[in-house]
Amino acid sequence: MTLIKRQLQTVIQDRMFCDKAIILVGARQVGKSTLFEQILGDPRLGISNDQILTIYCDDAESRRLLENVSLTDLRQQLAGKRLVMVDEAQRIQGVGLTLKLITDHFKDVQLLVTGSSSFMLQGKPNEPLTGRKFEYHLYPLSTKELFDDGGLLRIRQTFESRLIYGSYPDVVTSVGNPRDLLMNLSGSYMYQDLLSLEGVRKPVLLEKLLVALALQVGSEVSYSELAQTVGTDNKTVEKYVDLLEKCYIIFRLNGLSRNLRNELKKAKKIYFYDNGIRNAVIQQFAPLDMRNDVGALWENFFISERIKHNHYTGHYCNTYFWRTKTQQEVDYIEECDGMMTAFEMKWNPKKGNAIFPKAFLEAYDVKETAVVTPDNYLDWLI
Repeated sequence: MTLIKRQLQTVIQDRMFCDKAIILVGARQVGKSTLFEQILGDPRLGISNDQILTIYCDDAESRRLLENVSLTDLRQQLAGKRLVMVDEAQRIQGVGLTLKLITDHFKDVQLLVTGSSSFMLQGKPNEPLTGRKFEYHLYPLSTKELFDDGGLLRIRQTFESRLIYGSYPDVVTSVGNPRDLLMNLSGSYMYQDLLSLEGVRKPVLLEKLLVALALQVGSEVSYSELAQTVGTDNKTVEKYVDLLEKCYIIFRLNGLSRNLRNELKKAKKIYFYDNGIRNAVIQQFAPLDMRNDVGALWENFFISERIKHNHYTGHYCNTYFWRTKTQQEVDYIEECDGMMTAFEMKWNPKKGNAIFPKAFLEAYDVKETAVVTPDNYLDWLI
């Protein structure tokens, strides 16, 4: 399998041996372990194999090495080590305190940690690491990573495939059937962590909710309407949406509402981090010219790619959409240092002209507007 260099590799290598743990979070199978293994295998580090300890926490025996350990235990385990990789650390009881002990007492050891679920690593178990970590989110392969690996030709050749099958590393690099890979992937990673949580005991409800969300990509969603659709109550829908977001399956855009009386105050849209997962949820892999949801696919694709781009390049911004009760709308907005960039997504380049609502432009400090089509989208991602 071809390995594609990830944008975070250089960023992480530049942050190593700065007396802080490096935590890499993200969904299952996005390549977290592979990225750290590539870093560990880089000869430029000048670290031999016997100076590296790798603990894969999916294995029960391996987990015991770091569960309820004392400082004395750690001194024995880490003697002579320079790099310690802990894979799927959320599976370790009291992981935060163990990682804190390593970070505080072994200054010559670089700690590399992966975790699939932010609700485990960013909640109470993570409190002991406050001020002791650099944390990064790894996504499915980005447009920039594919461009750097294969150039503009590869970007163009894989464009339709990425809208349908997404950008998970196995899907992009495998010569197998992407449909089969995605069906296995969506079934295995989506529920394993969620169903281990207390109070989440309804996989059928989760599946129904994901289907409902997949069918409403690009549209405003209502928790009460979702609750009626899947046969539950609003609070359960809100809880499951929150957990799905913390498992890096979906993300929310809130409506921007500050100035105008007729703006929708509590509006929200929900997107998938990966088009392939979205299509696997509804089992729809038809070619683009046979679909009636191309506009939604295009919107989901560009916004998720833009989020990857912003994270990897350190472009910190708030993200929104905007809509009024009279159906005036802006698809996607980024706010950085008080200034806004407004995006409209148009699948058909011939219909690429868009008029941004005058009410929006007058109410907010808009630095730039952009109509994004398949002809010009790379300007915003590379």
